[in-house]
Amino acid sequence: MEDLSLHILDIVENSVAAKADKIEIRIFEDKKKDLLSLEIIDNGVGMDKETVKMALDPFYTSKTVRRCGIGLPLLSEAAKAANGHLSIKSKKGKGTMIKVDFQYSHIDRQPLGDIAQTIITLIIGNCEIDFIFVYKKNSHLYSLDTRKIKRQLNQTPINSPAGIRMVREHLKKIRK
Repeated sequence: MEDLSLHILDIVENSVAAKADKIEIRIFEDKKKDLLSLEIIDNGVGMDKETVKMALDPFYTSKTVRRCGIGLPLLSEAAKAANGHLSIKSKKGKGTMIKVDFQYSHIDRQPLGDIAQTIITLIIGNCEIDFIFVYKKNSHLYSLDTRKIKRQLNQTPINSPAGIRMVREHLKKIRK
């Protein structure tokens, strides 16, 4: 995968498959600490301890449509290549948290990519799921909560043109 936003798409796809109805995506960029952290937290079905151990094995997958699961192993290797680490915390019936740290300045760290478009794509394709997106770059903090946007839209679907326009307006703030 070319950038980290594609990894985020892959992990969120796993969360959707795990029947999550709330997914948090957190991105923290701290140049002073030379750290980039990604966290994806869901309230899906979760994994038992054995499945968590197997999740980083590229020859293991719980999906029935293919024989291998390379998303998490690729992200783990990308983190290691940039002096980082991937960790998984999960509890059966409660959900899963994937946390990935990278050395921010490392030459082999993949770029973040178009995170705003990634968030829009996730919301449009999964309008029944509540997304909470938190982005902190140094001292600047930005957050988006689709539950609030859905309330503002009243009966209009979040994946309607009006809803997408509202999400885009909110996400413009992260570029500032």
